[in-house]
Amino acid sequence: MGDRKRVVIADDQYVARGFFEMYVKMSVDFELAASFASAEQAVEYCCKNPVELVIMDVVMKQGLDGLTCAEAIKNNNRNIKIILATSTAEYRWIEKAKKAGIESFWFKEYDESSLLEVMDKTMKGISVYPGREPDPELGEAKKSGFSKLELDILRELTANRSNEEIAEKYGLTVNTLQSHIRSMLLKTGCSNRLELAVNAKNLGFVVHDDDMKKF
Repeated sequence: MGDRKRVVIADDQYVARGFFEMYVKMSVDFELAASFASAEQAVEYCCKNPVELVIMDVVMKQGLDGLTCAEAIKNNNRNIKIILATSTAEYRWIEKAKKAGIESFWFKEYDESSLLEVMDKTMKGISVYPGREPDPELGEAKKSGFSKLELDILRELTANRSNEEIAEKYGLTVNTLQSHIRSMLLKTGCSNRLELAVNAKNLGFVVHDDDMKKF
């Protein structure tokens, strides 16, 4: 037991947390030190106990998000290695995680590598990040078929922002914004703005910063 690496898990979803726990317990190289439903609990535990590896979901229903808490853990102890995980297709967090010194990033639904593979490589000093962005479907369109601006607009739609608010944020006229929305409706086959936003949010196609704790 003494040679095993102590692992802390933080995921607000019960099933996903159980999945992570099972993988840790299956391994001869790791032992489960603690498992939490919030990222903040993991930060507190890591401040007071010996930990080698943290596996943390990015999006939390309550409290601070996993990315913010992963940065806090790193600021307190650079030796603790961290794997950030998400069930969404949101790729924007990748660069933020790299800048924060987070060792690895794992897409639960889309990654070709298993969690144990990522754990093993991370503990060996190998940083594991996805080689390409997930490309899920939203209606009849794949994510790769959307421009960056369209994805930005779509995030605002999922946060229930008005056309006027979105247009002002991105320096567009309302007519130009409506043109982008019509283009996304045509691509996806969605019948209206609300259906487009609801489907994007439910699928985790994009995640607005305001929803980091609510997804």
